[in-house]
Amino acid sequence: MQLAITTGVTGLATGLFLAPLSTELDNQAMHRALAIAQTTAAEPRLDDALVASQPTPHGPVQDAAERIRTATGAEYVVVMDNHGVRWSHTDPDEIGRHVSTDPSAALSGRDIMQIDEGTLGRSARGKVPLRDANGKIIGAVSVGIAYESVHERLLSTVPQLLAYAGGALAVGALAAYLVSRRLQRRTHDLAFSDISALLNEREAMLHGIREGFLALNRHGRIRLMNDEAQRLLDLCAEDVGRPLDTALPPGRTADVLAGRVSGTDLLAVSGQRVLVVNRMPTDDGGAVVTLRDRTELERLGRELDGTRGLIDALRAQDHEHANRLHTLLGLLELGLHEEAADFVTQAVGVHRVTAEQVTERIHDPLLAALLVGKATVAAERGASLSISADTLLPDRLIDPHSLVTVLGNLVDNALDATATTRDARLEVEVRAEGRTAVIRVCDNGPGVPEAQRVEIFTEGWTTKDPPAHGRRGIGLALVRRLAERYGGRAEVGERPGGGAMFTVTLPDAFSDVLPDSYAAAHPGTVTETHTPRGGKDAAPTHPNDDATGTCR
Repeated sequence: MQLAITTGVTGLATGLFLAPLSTELDNQAMHRALAIAQTTAAEPRLDDALVASQPTPHGPVQDAAERIRTATGAEYVVVMDNHGVRWSHTDPDEIGRHVSTDPSAALSGRDIMQIDEGTLGRSARGKVPLRDANGKIIGAVSVGIAYESVHERLLSTVPQLLAYAGGALAVGALAAYLVSRRLQRRTHDLAFSDISALLNEREAMLHGIREGFLALNRHGRIRLMNDEAQRLLDLCAEDVGRPLDTALPPGRTADVLAGRVSGTDLLAVSGQRVLVVNRMPTDDGGAVVTLRDRTELERLGRELDGTRGLIDALRAQDHEHANRLHTLLGLLELGLHEEAADFVTQAVGVHRVTAEQVTERIHDPLLAALLVGKATVAAERGASLSISADTLLPDRLIDPHSLVTVLGNLVDNALDATATTRDARLEVEVRAEGRTAVIRVCDNGPGVPEAQRVEIFTEGWTTKDPPAHGRRGIGLALVRRLAERYGGRAEVGERPGGGAMFTVTLPDAFSDVLPDSYAAAHPGTVTETHTPRGGKDAAPTHPNDDATGTCR
């Protein structure tokens, strides 16, 4: 197809060049004939010879005309008088006869150029009037250039023109071949129909798979993404073509997708989703990124860890329960019935007191159940979990599941941090300040170095060995993202006496103002102010909420 186009263009250009060339050669011949005629008419003494002599084959007019014809290469030079009678001609027999074409235009004083038929055939003619010394018209001069010579000149240019056209065609054919080979290499020798089919299959595959797919060019702009990637990263179709750092907020997710963090199966958090990211560079300097949603898997993993902990706790309780039954049986066999009753009351009262303390201060059933369960797990791990005296949470939460996620992750983190600490102690404080929920968890573990207090909330950052089901470094990152979604913040500081103190504030966590009973119990709390999300006014206003908090 490219070769046919090149040949057609070359042939068209050659034809367009030849078409005006014939006309141009005709014009040149007519101008030449006219110039010879004008030169002949200006020949000295030709007018006198025309007046003083007779039209004979050997007269002075015939001699002058033949001399000029021979010198210029014209086909004929005819001199005529006012009556149109020839005084000169290449054929002597025509001298004295009337010319074959109308001489009136030249005899009237006009210069004529034309292609005409005469006794000598088709020729390019030029006719001019012949004047005497006084300017009077006494005849005319007609000069002809043989049309065959013009045709010969035209034909003589054709081979050269065709040679140029052939050279241009050869260059065009070579260029077409090189372009074709390059296209074949770039398309892996696929036909256009195959490419179209592959494109349709690619679109169907990209939007049909349940993994996120993102293609970036070498400048970091989003070149292509499927529906799952839009859902996982909270993007839209208009983000295609935008730089990745503009479409995504700054953070680990953007760093992983942009390649600033290297590795395989990297973890990132987008909103409340846990993503596994893999990035593969392409030959053109871009990259292809795949995203897998591991939110449910991470949730199941945390539930599995909790289940294993519960199993360990049940085993320990079973052993402890057997010991208590043996003790109770011994007291009964010894007849110490009062001591047996006191023993049972003491054993059951510990758990009852813990549950009562939680439910008295935390009125939301989900959070209360969470803390009761965490207290049991802490006790089985050899740690004590206590509720701060400043804890008071009304049952007005808009999204209790979010607080369960925050508090559960903070308590689990504190239990892991105090796993090797003797006499491990944890303290939980949950309270309401207006419409803002404040969650504080303290422990007497090793604490968090000041240089790591920002990095500890980054996805994938951990100092612990990974569990059997996957990776760590997700819990605190989820806590920070959840706090930021509410317009709040997540911070870590030093507990008085050593250890770590995590504080999370969630503005607008309650559905309405707090009841009067809560305001009466905490007169320093703002109960009527609607605190904007993320604003400066979201700072704690509780009288005990200072730099050291209420952890003891």
